[in-house]
Amino acid sequence: MNTEELIADEKTKRFVAVLNKKIEPGRLLNALGHMAAGLGGGSGKAGEMRLAEYKDKDGGVHPKISDYPFIVLKADNADQIRTVRQEALSRGIPFTDFTDKMTIGTAFEQHQAMESTPEAALEYYGICLFGPTDTLREFTKKFSLFK
Repeated sequence: MNTEELIADEKTKRFVAVLNKKIEPGRLLNALGHMAAGLGGGSGKAGEMRLAEYKDKDGGVHPKISDYPFIVLKADNADQIRTVRQEALSRGIPFTDFTDKMTIGTAFEQHQAMESTPEAALEYYGICLFGPTDTLREFTKKFSLFK
């Protein structure tokens, strides 16, 4: 594949994270890490994510970096993320999300809290998606870049 084909292909798919701006930055970074790990490891799409080895001049390997863009966007609140989640579900887009119930106590307590909370009562910290660029843009274009 020549450079021009590689660049064109990079534009076909992307990762998009939409993060709740009301959540403190340290918690958001933790949530983003969990979501990215879950999406990469659990979506069944790892083969499509173009996880490449980058090599430096000294021969050092920097493994498993995707050639696709990873765009981080900002939502005003949890309900906007809920709407993105509903769109992803309806379109069959792979995603992971992170809620307030995933930050309390032990993993066991987190599972219990999730199981006892209706979806409408969850406060979403973020959502991370992977899919065709054009499709993701259809329902994420209203969000601005997270700065």
